[in-house]
Amino acid sequence: MTAPILSVRDLHFGYAPGAPDALSGLTLDVPAGSTTVLLGPNGAGKTTLLHVILGLLTPRAGEVWIAGRRRAEWSRREAGRLVAMVPQNEYVPFDFSVLEFVLMGRTPHLPTLGMPSDADVATAMASLEALGLRHLWNRPVPELSGGERQLATLARALAQEAPLLLLDEPTAHLDLGNRTRLLSLIELLAARGSTVVFTSHDPGTAAPVARQIVLMRQGRVLAAGPASELLTSENLSTTYGVPVRVARIDGLPVVLPGVAP
Repeated sequence: MTAPILSVRDLHFGYAPGAPDALSGLTLDVPAGSTTVLLGPNGAGKTTLLHVILGLLTPRAGEVWIAGRRRAEWSRREAGRLVAMVPQNEYVPFDFSVLEFVLMGRTPHLPTLGMPSDADVATAMASLEALGLRHLWNRPVPELSGGERQLATLARALAQEAPLLLLDEPTAHLDLGNRTRLLSLIELLAARGSTVVFTSHDPGTAAPVARQIVLMRQGRVLAAGPASELLTSENLSTTYGVPVRVARIDGLPVVLPGVAP
């Protein structure tokens, strides 16, 4: 069995002293080289979990392990070489060009106060090419559409070349064409050995690419395991609290919300 690149053990987190846990006793393993989807309704704790993994939030109890070491033991630079994050929304306060923005992903690989090399620029341009954004390399980021900005943020994460990629609702602002491009890229990254963890409230988005599913509700893991086993009408109906039907077309799962199983 593939060793986990990410492990979470009995994690508890609350946003204020005395407030209820947003994450409660959460435990899971993410195998290296897998595509894992954190699936659940709004408020399930998916984004909170990513922020704890990244070190942006401090848990009340429990531990996060990355590549066999506690998250707290990694320096900021080391963590940046291990984990890349694509948030659902990100405010860019300055008129960085798309290339300058994507080059920020190279920061963990640069010496202190060092400037990007030609090789770093080539890596950034390759990331833009992979997402169909090369023609926008000189466009100011604030002038991009919401979908283009989301893809530019993903390109920055790709340029970081971290083995573990965390994506928070990555398809939220994308049209059908760019959503298809993104999901194809996720499959390609997994085929190359990268580990991708992304959140989604839409099981229909997760179904085509997920190898492992983590079903979450109210800050807890309801079930975790192979997508082929967990993407069932019963499991999704329990997770979302409404009738959900999972059918199969050409062997692929298709999720039909609002239809009793």
